[in-house]
Amino acid sequence: MTFDITMTGFVALYVFMLAGFAGWVIIGHVPAILHTPLMSGSNFVHGIVVVGGLFALLNASTVQEQTIGFIAVLLGAGNAAGGYAVTSRMLAMFQTSDTKPAHAHSHARVHHLKRS
Repeated sequence: MTFDITMTGFVALYVFMLAGFAGWVIIGHVPAILHTPLMSGSNFVHGIVVVGGLFALLNASTVQEQTIGFIAVLLGAGNAAGGYAVTSRMLAMFQTSDTKPAHAHSHARVHHLKRS
């Protein structure tokens, strides 16, 4: 049993426009506090885009299909790498600094003098 799924250009354009509109509506309603976790989730999605681009590239039979697959892999990988860089930079803004005053550990050890 085989399933042959063919997608015409009009259906592919419709799916692309529907996904773009849904993403715009969903992202527009996200509060600012959730943007960092959302970036991590989008990095995961871009990893899936890279896998899909690789699948398209490996199954390409014409030069046009190979070009589209290569561009998909290139843009997906660049987007995922950039997303990880932005996420780590955003998370670094919320870390406390490790600098402590010089006298912070001066009371840690107490020396007793022997009385003679």
